[in-house]
Formats: sequence, structure tokens, C-alpha cells
Amino acid sequence: MKHLKYKQFQAEIILLNVRWYLAYPLSFRNLEEMMSDRGIDIHHTSIYRWVQEYSPKLVKNFNKRKRPVSKSWRMDETYIKVRGKWRYLYRAVDKQGKTVDFMLSSKRDVSAAASFLCRAIGNNGIPDKINIDKSGANTAGINLYNQIESTNIEIRRCKYLNNIVA
Repeated sequence: MKHLKYKQFQAEIILLNVRWYLAYPLSFRNLEEMMSDRGIDIHHTSIYRWVQEYSPKLVKNFNKRKRPVSKSWRMDETYIKVRGKWRYLYRAVDKQGKTVDFMLSSKRDVSAAASFLCRAIGNNGIPDKINIDKSGANTAGINLYNQIESTNIEIRRCKYLNNIVA
């Protein structure tokens, strides 16, 4: 990445710390300690700034290189506790089980479902059909997308086909 050219630390060290922070449940202070064990003196706030600066760029770069998914998706939402608060996890996989996209939302409504669908389609292309359970929000979100974008995404309601998402 050309953005890493004139930094105090080598690009490999910066990317290693960002990757470890994103991939594993480590704190910035854990990473600071791990680097100091390797003889590299980095302050935890530097690692924090790197994560804030490079995470969006890495996600954008990864999405460009992502393998294509099929045109038949399974879409579902569930609720999980994140930092003590209940959130809705919207997720979609293709018929082979490859992750299409996922999103956390504080609400389970049409706007959240439509927002997730727009993001997933923006990153992966328009599917031919989407299998969902009997969720009214997902149905309304897909119908809203079809209406706004003049597409014809088929909605299939089959809870057994949708179990691949879980």
C-alpha cells in the first residue's frame, strides 16, 4: 500500500498489527506487549490510529479481490449481544455457503433490511433470487429495492433452504 510509504514503522509491522487486531480478540495493549516482546517499541495509541486509518482501506481492497458469489442467496437476521446491548445481525450466504455480506443494526425494520441488501448488492452484484424465512422486514426490504431499482429479484420463503445461513 502506497499510504504506508513514509511512516515511522515498516509497512509489514503496521499491517501485522492491524490484521491481528481485526482477526483475533486482542486489545491494543496486548499488541503493544506482543511487539515489545519482539523488540519493537510501539505505543498502543499508534496501533489504535493504524486500525482506524487502514481498516476501511483494507476492507475496500479485500472487496475488490473477493471471489464472486452465485446468483441465489440465503438471507436471514438474528439477534446477538454486542458489548451488553442486543443488536440484529443481518447476513447472507450464497447456495454454496460462501458469505455474501453481513451487517450489525440496532433495529430490525425495513430500512435496516434495505440498507443491508443495498450494501450486499453493491459489493456482489444483483442476485436472481433470495431465500428468506417469513420475516416481514426482509420481504419489505427486498420489495423496496425491487421498486426503487426496477429489478425483479425473486423472493422464496423456505425455512429449510434458509438454514444454511445459521
